[in-house]
Amino acid sequence: METVYTDLLCIGAGLAGERVAIQVASAGFQAICLSIVPPRRSHSAAAQGGMQAALGNCVMGKGDSADIHFEDTVRGSDWGCDQAVARLFVERAPEAVREMAFWGIPWNRVVAGKSTYFMGGKQYDKVEDRQKEGLITARAFGGIAQWRTCYTADGTGHTLLYTVDNKLVELGVTVHDRTEAVSLIHDGETCIGAVARCLKTGGLRAYLARATLIATGGYGRIYRETTNALINDGGGAIIALDTGIIPLGNPEAIQFHPTGIVPTNILVTEGCRGDGGTLLDVNEERFMLEYEPEKAELASRDVVSRWMIHHIRRGLGVKSSYGDHLWLDIRHLGPQHIKTKLREVEAICNNFLGVDPVTKLIPVRPAQHYTMAGVRTNKDGAVYGLAGLFAAGEAACWDLHGFNRLGGNSLAETVVAGKMVGEKIAEFLQGHEVHFSTAVIRDRVARDREKIDRVISGKDGHENVYDIRNAMQDELMERVGIFRNGTELQQAVDNLQGLYERAKKVGLRSNGVGANPELALAIRIRGMVKLAICTAYAALHRTESRGCHAREDFEARNDRDWLSRTLATWKEGDHLPTLNYEPATKVEELPPGLRGYGASKIIGGN
Repeated sequence: METVYTDLLCIGAGLAGERVAIQVASAGFQAICLSIVPPRRSHSAAAQGGMQAALGNCVMGKGDSADIHFEDTVRGSDWGCDQAVARLFVERAPEAVREMAFWGIPWNRVVAGKSTYFMGGKQYDKVEDRQKEGLITARAFGGIAQWRTCYTADGTGHTLLYTVDNKLVELGVTVHDRTEAVSLIHDGETCIGAVARCLKTGGLRAYLARATLIATGGYGRIYRETTNALINDGGGAIIALDTGIIPLGNPEAIQFHPTGIVPTNILVTEGCRGDGGTLLDVNEERFMLEYEPEKAELASRDVVSRWMIHHIRRGLGVKSSYGDHLWLDIRHLGPQHIKTKLREVEAICNNFLGVDPVTKLIPVRPAQHYTMAGVRTNKDGAVYGLAGLFAAGEAACWDLHGFNRLGGNSLAETVVAGKMVGEKIAEFLQGHEVHFSTAVIRDRVARDREKIDRVISGKDGHENVYDIRNAMQDELMERVGIFRNGTELQQAVDNLQGLYERAKKVGLRSNGVGANPELALAIRIRGMVKLAICTAYAALHRTESRGCHAREDFEARNDRDWLSRTLATWKEGDHLPTLNYEPATKVEELPPGLRGYGASKIIGGN
């Protein structure tokens, strides 16, 4: 079996993983990135709207600052985030945006003089300062007090990923694509790398490293209706949870985005609403003003998603063979704006719906979008439980986002946290030596090989892996979605436990040879169901409503009892995760209060 040595092993080659690798390689260390797909196909490329940084260049962002960005982030998180992390993030976000410009990002820029913009379907005038001509501009996004979302039309993730990947190539960092990590190699105290499987040949490889990073993105594919790419099925979270040591932070914190297109659930950017698009009901009338008179369509994502589902429940959705939906209207923005600043939206709607958004309404409905949940780390990106292991990006619970992420903060997090965590890993590598135990490595590889062989041979059983996955996705959509209650959550936990037992008995319909997607899914299906159980079980035990976690039987945000972060670990042989809790923030720079939008039922602290 092939064994590969390196200073840093990055499991994942999206924006976060590559940005960490760049920082470490720039410090003179060797880095290798593993990727399921060629790196420029990573899900980071799908991000459309932009990244937040308080630059204050455009007239609608005048007076913006890191302090205002901090307040927006904490309020957006519904006081669930780590305020120390939020402060670090907002202070360094402007630096990251300017660095990306230096590396080649073609940010949209301030054009001096008079121009028009739309808000809530109405047209207004603005005048940009001539002294700001050519500086990086910004657009509006939900839940923010100032325009601060820096963008490149509606392809910001695409331009960022290609630029960062160019830098990676320039530094000579190696990427092993079509390769998936199947386990972490550790002795219970220190992580020394990972076992990975070649998706072309099926062969196993041992990667040994002085430091290891998990940067595999989110795991939205445990839900049926999700904007996530097919590769976002939780690989990094699964191998962390399988250690029995590493906790997942806030597994119940799952964000739904208001505007997934129906029926494909492909995202159309929040930039549509930020640029002045509106949400309409079956009567083609705006409805968000009724629920959120001040913010309307630009309340935070959790709030808008809930009101959309509430409006559909009132019988005001549009009937279709794919279920009720609502409309997104950007027609009034005009063809010039749509074909330049929302061109990917135009292409998506034409190619996947046969709908031209210049002249027609876009069918939308909330879809799972982001996991605030992730591998729990400290502010330096070091994972709880194992030395030498780090995490960054959506795969990590760093915990910038708490119980609701503001649009634009995640794309910014990939490069801000990527740089910061990369700096800390470089410091760590300066003085860290590791003993590579051949016994530990040999045992880990043997266990993985046996597990795969048992699936291929059918020794464990012949359950259909696709049936189990589909049942899991349906369970989460029906009972662990936007609105939750104790009875349904308990039923979900019970049903998912049954699916977990079935997942132990998966067999193949194919022969398992070579590039085999059935085998790839069969290897990780137990882990996916475990993630689903963690989500439902943690949601069942959090008896309050906070951000995206909306309990219909506990409608108030309970700061007295639940100003805490969930930590879920899964010990070997257990049928349920162990839940522990830690304070959501150690620095109450901004004491809990009203968000300025959404429900205001709050049970106060002492």
